[in-house]
Amino acid sequence: MIDTLNIPVNRTPASRLAQTDFSNLPFGKIFSDHMFVADYADGEWKNLQIVPYGDISMSPAASALHYGQAIFEGIKAYKQKNGQIVIFRPVDNFERFNISAERMVMPVVPEEIFMQGMAQLINLDRDWVPTAEGHSLYIRPFMFATDPVIGVHASAAYKFIIIIGPTGAYYAKPIKVKMEMHYARAVEGGVGYAKTAGNYARSLYPTLQAQKEGFDQLIWTDAKEHAYIEESGTTNVMFVINNVLITPSTRDTILDGITRKSILALARSWGMAVEERRVSVAEVIEAAREGSLQEAFGAGTAATIAHIAQIGYKNELFTLPDPASREFSNKALKALSDIRYGNVEDEFGWNYTV
Repeated sequence: MIDTLNIPVNRTPASRLAQTDFSNLPFGKIFSDHMFVADYADGEWKNLQIVPYGDISMSPAASALHYGQAIFEGIKAYKQKNGQIVIFRPVDNFERFNISAERMVMPVVPEEIFMQGMAQLINLDRDWVPTAEGHSLYIRPFMFATDPVIGVHASAAYKFIIIIGPTGAYYAKPIKVKMEMHYARAVEGGVGYAKTAGNYARSLYPTLQAQKEGFDQLIWTDAKEHAYIEESGTTNVMFVINNVLITPSTRDTILDGITRKSILALARSWGMAVEERRVSVAEVIEAAREGSLQEAFGAGTAATIAHIAQIGYKNELFTLPDPASREFSNKALKALSDIRYGNVEDEFGWNYTV
């Protein structure tokens, strides 16, 4: 049982809700009226509060700006037909957040602060949760080091913040991806399994080069041999080959995705054959050549399922079956949507009611 926290609220004097166009919600650009903030200092979390969304000030010597101690999570909330608001699997995100914190030598956030800070913030700004299916409230908890000290060591002070905002679809269409055979997203023994800011910074340059070649995203391969598939862009990647759902097994180079786990649970509940293992580039390309690669898609919070329409490998381009005709990924997407929006019973217990 989580202790109930009395979190002080400083309401905004001027809401931006009326000026927000809910028919046009680009991902990550619109935020609600308030945010949750907490400070870590002297070995404890303090100054918990909900305040108007706005700029924050920090020392130019803040440790995060120089040495990269910064982590985050991505979560979504949905408004169901009865008006109830649910958050999808937030406890899993809470647990993964603290796995990231431990790897980056940052303080863990207590469950009551993480969960109640998020729930009370959403409840305050509940009118910001979109009502249309296909839309959701994106939740971004993050933490960064604030020690005003230039020195390569773990900070003694941190700030934990949660911001939220309504959003529509992440990808407007199926994507064209390039098999990355030179750059690497993560290395063994590194921080690939953590949601730390630097993982995403290092992906920007190779992604930009791929976009110049006409691709939308990359399929990352292992740093040592570039022989095994790891992730696709900022999502886990999954394939259906000969009616078997295949996905790279999680390891220290691969994020343990919440959407990934949900899709695997659905597949197993339907009696589908599932394989979590090392997935070689060679077998996927061979399957694409011979026509047994039935589906390929990214799985993540932002996109849920991002259909991969084409895969580029060296000088070849493979076009996959029409996403509209894909049986498993479309069935999984509908099942997840139905659970989140309350169209069917949540038999897995994934929804957390605000």
